[in-house]
Amino acid sequence: MERTSTKQNSGDFQNQTLVEYFRCPDSQVKFATIEQSHRGRGYFRLGANLICYGRLLCESPSKSPLGELHDALKCSRIGSHRIELPFDPQEMVEDIRHERYAAHFRDEGRVLNKIVRKTYYSLRPLLGTSVRRHLQKIYLDGWEKIPFPAWPVDATVDRIHRKLLALSLRAQGLEKIPFIWFWPEGYASCAIMTHDVEAEEGRDFCGWVMDLDEAAGIHSAFQVVPEDRYSVSKNFLDSITSRGFEVNVHDLKHDGRLYAEHSEFLRRAKRINQYVREFGAQGFRSGILYRNADWFGAFEFSYDMSLPNVAHLDPQRGGCCSVMPFFIGKIIELPLTCTQDYTLFQILKDYSLDLWTSQITRILGENGLISIIVHPDYVIEQRAQSTYKALLDYLANLRSEKRVWTPLPRDVANWWRQRSQMVLVPEDAGWRVEGPGKERACIAYATLEGDTVSYSFGDLGKGTQRRQQQ
Repeated sequence: MERTSTKQNSGDFQNQTLVEYFRCPDSQVKFATIEQSHRGRGYFRLGANLICYGRLLCESPSKSPLGELHDALKCSRIGSHRIELPFDPQEMVEDIRHERYAAHFRDEGRVLNKIVRKTYYSLRPLLGTSVRRHLQKIYLDGWEKIPFPAWPVDATVDRIHRKLLALSLRAQGLEKIPFIWFWPEGYASCAIMTHDVEAEEGRDFCGWVMDLDEAAGIHSAFQVVPEDRYSVSKNFLDSITSRGFEVNVHDLKHDGRLYAEHSEFLRRAKRINQYVREFGAQGFRSGILYRNADWFGAFEFSYDMSLPNVAHLDPQRGGCCSVMPFFIGKIIELPLTCTQDYTLFQILKDYSLDLWTSQITRILGENGLISIIVHPDYVIEQRAQSTYKALLDYLANLRSEKRVWTPLPRDVANWWRQRSQMVLVPEDAGWRVEGPGKERACIAYATLEGDTVSYSFGDLGKGTQRRQQQ
């Protein structure tokens, strides 16, 4: 590889993504980017089996995730206590989280919004469930052949961070790197239940859903459509919040047109912000999970829940490829990491827990966020109710047996915002946490065993280790 110069990281820019993800001391990670001409965005590998997307500076990346991909590690230089990389880690992570690899799906969607979507949603009230399901299956045909992201859970972003941390450990000859654990009080993982209320029938069934959630010891968030779908009274909102549940805004009209055109989006975003204040809400989810993370700057809510981890079975394909919360500008994204109930019941015709438990097991292996949508509208039928009850029992068992935290979504967002302001400060021979909420924080350590990164706690975790494969 012909190398010209290297961008020094005196401003810690190249360390930023690792410091933000792990909340580790910036002195413990040292990266620089080889400075050459950019070759456009595409796919490449980081090691043997980690597919990435972004701009590669030493070779031209591939337009497809299939076939032979260039290994960026072959262009990397490890030496003198730092790593020189042929890509910008922060930019690459943002490209994937913002689904820039799937921009063609979004661009196609804008055209379809003007024709197909407008027609579909104008006729939707006249279409029976079976007709809608048939049309959706036609649209989703071939979903199982999509090579990237990986179905049913994709942790590419999380694996990238672990790979970079492993490189830093090797380069500096460090035995371990301290970081602020992902969840408060040493919880191993986190699970949130959310309910998108789509129609009047679902609105009227919310009380039963709350009864069931409470019986499992889980409080959830209800996303309410503010215009056109059904009336939203103060009494209805109070019936949710008075029981310790959360109310959020769900789109504006749920007509599939929020992201159809930018000027219309800005007009609707302004109305959505008004409803966020009126409802006393902190969170938002778009209808049908249509999204464009690059437009989120117009929103004023604290957190969003519109980006799926893998979107093979959603109208807008893509996925953020992470099972951890992350920032999009000032907004915290709580990605949807499990398949929606409608998709499971109506598209896949599966009323078992098999897919959900498979996804949850993988997320637990990443110490990630288990995020689930169950619509009140789609669990009115008895068979779906039974499946939902079984899911709640399963989550309750995880809480007690696997130390899974089951808060409201707003509590997750508030914790993640606090954690983003925490820092590790040297103290004698160890470290201490400083920042808001530090009393709930736990210091963990990342160590390297071959190609495996292990996480371990100090006194609070009593030596508990969690291994993560690269």
